[in-house]
Amino acid sequence: MILIFTNKEDVHPTPVIEILNKRGTPVFRLNTECLLTDYVFSWWNDSNHNDFVLKNVHSGLTVKGSEITSIWDRRPEPPKELLIKSTEEVNKLNLNEAAGFLSFIRYYLKDVFSIGNIVNDRYASSKMLQVRIAQQVGFEVPSSCFSNNKQDLIGFASKHPELILKAIDGCSHVYENELEYIFYSKKIASDSLMAIPDDAFSQTVSFLQNYVEKAYEVRVTVVGRKVFACKIDSQVMQEDQGKIDWRQGYDYNIKHESIQLPKEIENKCIAFLKEMGLNFGAFDFIVTPENNYVFLECNPNGQWLWIELLTGQQISKAIADALENCEGCT
Repeated sequence: MILIFTNKEDVHPTPVIEILNKRGTPVFRLNTECLLTDYVFSWWNDSNHNDFVLKNVHSGLTVKGSEITSIWDRRPEPPKELLIKSTEEVNKLNLNEAAGFLSFIRYYLKDVFSIGNIVNDRYASSKMLQVRIAQQVGFEVPSSCFSNNKQDLIGFASKHPELILKAIDGCSHVYENELEYIFYSKKIASDSLMAIPDDAFSQTVSFLQNYVEKAYEVRVTVVGRKVFACKIDSQVMQEDQGKIDWRQGYDYNIKHESIQLPKEIENKCIAFLKEMGLNFGAFDFIVTPENNYVFLECNPNGQWLWIELLTGQQISKAIADALENCEGCT
């Protein structure tokens, strides 16, 4: 039995589940935000045994912990729904307890083969650690600085004519009046930092990298030892439509194209994941006009379905294969 931790809004598991269903491979999808409303469950132990059971109250599908052969820790969310509501304080306590149970179950299953991992994904998201490991496996990386001190940032900027200001957390979204604002990477002139008041730097942590000229960008999705490379033709776009941050090109038909990744880069991607203890990673690279690959980051649980839909790359199949066969790169 394959167990998938995700949420109701996540479309990525759907094509993978369809493949597994066609193969007759049992799969249990746990939409974690409705843990308390759509599932009944219990964990127990006695003097020589422990196990747990989950049941979907709508489908009747049941799984025991001892039956789970692999896990896809995809995009779980904290429990949010309650069948019966009480006071605000009691509701919060009940949801917090459910969130604790959910985390502990995922820790309990730490020795089961997984794509996505509650233990490794979070620390593997550290941009500082990523730079260190990327250099260790031989990737070329931009110069970087994290600081809340203006003088340190100006000292860094003095070495580079142009910079990229980036979000430290890749999911830096701000919601205001039901509108979503995303912190996209921004290209800035190094000397522009001088005009910013000192206090502005102390209010947050700034993440700067030197600007690297691009011929195009590449998104590399690695599932175990299977590598899928997609060229993103960002440099034909306008600056606010994907040229600086290709994510802004979603709504402007930015061109995507399957490419063959150099074997050296493939091997380094797999080595990076192995060092991080991961079986999946979504890498972002700049390819310079000189055709050099420059590592930007690796999302340990990144999105990929849009690439499959645009290019036909069989990423869903690779994930289904890895979950069935328990084959990773760690």
